[in-house]
Amino acid sequence: MSDTVNQVPSTTPNFTTEAANKLAQLFPEVVADGKVDIEKLKTILGVDVDDARERFGLTWPGKVQAIRAAQASTTATLMPDKQNSVDWDATQNVFIEGDNLEVLKVLQKYYYGQIKMIYIDPPYNTGKDFVYKDNYSDSIGSYLELTGQTDEAGKLSTNPESAGRFHSNWLNMMYPRLKLARNLLTEDGVIAIHIDEHEIHSLVLMCNEVFGDDNLLGTIVWDKRNPKGDAKKVSQQHEYVVLFARNALLFAEDNSLRIRKVNVGLMKSTARK
Repeated sequence: MSDTVNQVPSTTPNFTTEAANKLAQLFPEVVADGKVDIEKLKTILGVDVDDARERFGLTWPGKVQAIRAAQASTTATLMPDKQNSVDWDATQNVFIEGDNLEVLKVLQKYYYGQIKMIYIDPPYNTGKDFVYKDNYSDSIGSYLELTGQTDEAGKLSTNPESAGRFHSNWLNMMYPRLKLARNLLTEDGVIAIHIDEHEIHSLVLMCNEVFGDDNLLGTIVWDKRNPKGDAKKVSQQHEYVVLFARNALLFAEDNSLRIRKVNVGLMKSTARK
C-alpha cells in the first residue's frame, strides 16, 4: 500500500477561487482586483445569457446552502488504520470509513478527474432510512443544522415523511455529494446511482443540473417482482440505476473504440480458422 494516504493535505481545494481562476483564464477582462465583473461577463457572452426570472429547473429550500457546502473546504484528513488492515504493504484496495461528504472533499486533491466509474446507493428517502452521523466544523455544521440533517446534538438525523421539507432535506444531502463526485470523474467517466421510486424524478432533475442533461446515458429499470402486499397505493416494485457521464461524447468515443478493437480481434481469429 502506498503511503499516499499519509500525504493528503490538511485542507481541500478552494473551489470558489478555482472557478474564478478558470474564468480569468478564459476571459481575463472580466476579472479585476480578484473580483469577477458579472455584468461584463454577460456582455461578452451576449445572446447566450438568459436574464429571464423564470426558467426550467429544479429548486428547493436550502439549495444555495447546498451549493456552498460543496464549495467549502475541510481540514479533515485520512488516518491509516494499519492495525485493522489486511496486508497493508501489498494490498491495492482501500476502504475509507467516515462521512461521505467529508471523504469526498478529502479525495479531491489527489483523485480529481481520475476516477473512471462511481457507483452509489444513497438513501431512498422512504421516511425512515435518512440517518447520518455528521460532526463538522461550524460552516458545514450550520448548513446541516439549517437543512435538517442533524439533531440538536449534531449527530443523528432521520427524515420522517411528516417533515415540512421532506424532499428538500434529501436534495440538500444529495446535491453537494453529487457535485463532488462529478469532480472526481475522468472526462469519459460515468456515475451509476441506484434509487427507487421515491426520489427518481427529483434525482434525474438534480443530476441534469450537476452533470448536464446532455450527459444522461439512460436509466436501467429493475423489476423486483415482489411488491409488498400491504401497499395503500399502487405497489412499488421497481428500482432504478441512473447513469450519467461527465462528458457523454467522450464516453461514447472511448467505448466505441473498445468495441471496434474487440470486433477486429474476433475477425482475425475467424480468419485464422
